[in-house]
Amino acid sequence: MAQPSQIQLVASVLSFDLSRLGEECTALEQAGIDGIQWDIMDGHFVPNLTFGPDVIASVRDQVSIPFEAHLMVEDPDNMAARYAKAGCQRVIVHVEACRHLHRTLGAIADLGAAAGVALNPSTPLDAVAHVLDLVDMVLVMTVNPGFGGQTYLKSMSPKISQARRLINSTSKPIHLEVDGGISPDTIGDAVAAGANVLIAGSTLTRDPQGVQHAIEELRQAAG
Repeated sequence: MAQPSQIQLVASVLSFDLSRLGEECTALEQAGIDGIQWDIMDGHFVPNLTFGPDVIASVRDQVSIPFEAHLMVEDPDNMAARYAKAGCQRVIVHVEACRHLHRTLGAIADLGAAAGVALNPSTPLDAVAHVLDLVDMVLVMTVNPGFGGQTYLKSMSPKISQARRLINSTSKPIHLEVDGGISPDTIGDAVAAGANVLIAGSTLTRDPQGVQHAIEELRQAAG
């Protein structure tokens, strides 16, 4: 079965105006973004605190594009159901936080959500080699999770390429997502290495010509 190849741009709203989340998500959809990622941080797995499920649920009906929850938390088993119920079609968990990764990913599927698995920069790809049958996405972090606006770790390019080869060796269509420091200067490297889903955050808010221009520039740079 062919692997997903179309490039998708997904917005992390961590860097947006949190007092206007509904309006910001609507503007992103109108500007042509393919989806929205919610960075869920618990103050333990990473040092930041972010969005509860009620916040996401309050925005869900305002846009039609997909939501995904990236759980950067110590206890994803206790939290996944609430984010799926809030309207996240995909729930991504970190291999470093899951004591029984098979069980966690299976439980997400039982919720009716797609399951994704994420790896921190220092975590070897072997950690997910035996759960690919349970996921529709592998997320390679190109920064250490916890904060927006960090610098892309180009040293992760070989890991992205390795992940692409591993995914291509399966018969299941699996997305390869890259998150961290994605900008017009770095997106080409991630795509060339094999990524087909790119998370963009601060690069969208910093463009003086606006979000739509930023998205168009990213798509052009992705090739």
